Amino acid sequence: MNILLWIVQIILSLEFLLAGGTKLVMSTEAMERMSPPNAIHLPGPFIKFLGVVEVLGALGLILPGLTRIKRGLTPLSAVGLLIIMIGAVVLTVMGPGVRDAIVPLITGLLCALVAYGRRDWQ
Repeated sequence: MNILLWIVQIILSLEFLLAGGTKLVMSTEAMERMSPPNAIHLPGPFIKFLGVVEVLGALGLILPGLTRIKRGLTPLSAVGLLIIMIGAVVLTVMGPGVRDAIVPLITGLLCALVAYGRRDWQ
């Protein structure tokens, strides 16, 4: 189970580093052009905030376990990212539709798995 959790943590960390880093690097206008026409548009500063939180959450999934310092931050990071994914699922269902919400739903479920699996890390 430990190996499975590490694999999931690494995959999630890479996913959130990519997503959050993209939100931080790209301009708000460029991100709006990439979004689907029927997507719900969020304010630019909020998107940048989400980018920062996603990058920090990605680091929180990996670094505490590698350094063995404050390992209790890993399940907290997973819960925080789960909350973001719940919001992503809701906004995606309201905008483009249920079919497009599958990826954030699976990502959220994987975050829940990490949060549950690492709940005993102290």
